[in-house]
Amino acid sequence: LFPMGHYSDFQDLTLQDAIKIAKENVRNRPKTSGRLAGKIAIVTGGAQGFGFGIAKEMVREGATVVLADLNEELAKAGAAQLGDRAAGIKADVSNAQSVERMVIETVARFGGLDIMLSNAGVLKAGALSEITQETFEFVTRVNYTGYFLCAKYASEIMKAQYEADNTVWSDIIQINSKSGLEGSKANFAYAGGKFGGIGLTQSFALELAPWQIKVNAICPGNYYDGPLWSDPENGLFVQYLRAGKVPGAKTVKDVREYYLSKSPIRRGCYPEDVAKAVFYCVEQLYETGQAIPVTGGQVMLN
Repeated sequence: LFPMGHYSDFQDLTLQDAIKIAKENVRNRPKTSGRLAGKIAIVTGGAQGFGFGIAKEMVREGATVVLADLNEELAKAGAAQLGDRAAGIKADVSNAQSVERMVIETVARFGGLDIMLSNAGVLKAGALSEITQETFEFVTRVNYTGYFLCAKYASEIMKAQYEADNTVWSDIIQINSKSGLEGSKANFAYAGGKFGGIGLTQSFALELAPWQIKVNAICPGNYYDGPLWSDPENGLFVQYLRAGKVPGAKTVKDVREYYLSKSPIRRGCYPEDVAKAVFYCVEQLYETGQAIPVTGGQVMLN
């Protein structure tokens, strides 16, 4: 690992300082083995759910990972579970200054940045007549603008690393959604932002290819066992029941059974399923700008 001291030492560093550190350490990566050997990654929204599950698989395959989350305490606790090649920091992906600090701190701690996994997201379901402008803009700010900010600041480090060593490849990966591939009734704020995320993915891929920065989106199906769906008060099963999204559903169990029936494999998506797609994105040097479904056959590309 790249020793830079304690968190307080990072506060005076600028993005230009981080760029200099990354250039100097482009050939000095953690000595690990696995499919992500030596890679340094940020996982936003990494404290729980898909984010933490994916981060766990990434560490297992040799990556050094920063769990970046609004819930700093949970991020630090998660990092402690993952060991010395993990750190937890507070980050608000909808705020440019916070994202910039997240990238600076990652580089200062570990010496560079090879994978930006833009996973943080929020969902507020509801009909067009119910969702307020404030709610719509909140969802868009986190899911769409947040991805833009992560790509913006991560790419500055990745460009510098390529300029220092033109054999280096880097990856920006958005954890998108099957709702980025097809519309979602009473869930338009989320689906709209995810559709937009694929547009950003394709556009960033075209712009960043000269620096060997690949940009792809992964579009998972539903992680029914995670807090996004199963939280008893604000989970999507509860939200969708209240919003009347599933015709005839009278209980949360009815909503769950309806969604399970939509996939021919008849189970929800797991973090390990998504992690395998992440590994593919990193390993495959001849693909960029793609939206990769991981939906159990619920969404099939034309």
